[in-house]
Amino acid sequence: MTSFSGIIVLFGPSGVGKSTIAIELAEQCSDLWLSRSWTTRQRRSQESPQSYKFVTEEQFLAHRDAGGFLEWDEFLGNYYGTPIPEAPPGQDVLLEITLDGAEQVSKKHPQALLIFVDTPSKREQKLRLRQRGGSALNRRKRLIRSKLERKLSKKLTDIHVINDDLVQTVNEICEIIRTARLKAQKPHP
Repeated sequence: MTSFSGIIVLFGPSGVGKSTIAIELAEQCSDLWLSRSWTTRQRRSQESPQSYKFVTEEQFLAHRDAGGFLEWDEFLGNYYGTPIPEAPPGQDVLLEITLDGAEQVSKKHPQALLIFVDTPSKREQKLRLRQRGGSALNRRKRLIRSKLERKLSKKLTDIHVINDDLVQTVNEICEIIRTARLKAQKPHP
């Protein structure tokens, strides 16, 4: 039995750069397959239409009720979910999800590699959220939620990465994945 299931989960508070990191990882590593989550929220003006599969609430709930999600969550009045992954052979699955989603994946796949991503400071997170757009109320709610996510993340994983520099962060996560893969190849007594 291996200690790594082939599922890598990036999770963390809003505005820490999870999506950007996940896209960079998938572009740099041909053996990673980035799962595209579904959401019922509106696409942000600067956001790529490929960031999510943007769907109606009715479409989301029908897919959920049919058992089509590995994990799903309601966050600030919108639904988010990861469809059951269908990665090509030889590729590990890369998920970029919420803390609640990471908990669900961890229960279903205890050997998933969980990586908590954070900003170097709360001030930096506020700046990134402001640059991303959205209402001041929405940003405040996300910042309040961040405090809880940071606290709960310590119970879920001991792998925490600070996204201060994108290139350095991607390199650090690549090394974490490489190490997990190597450990999984070693025979267990």
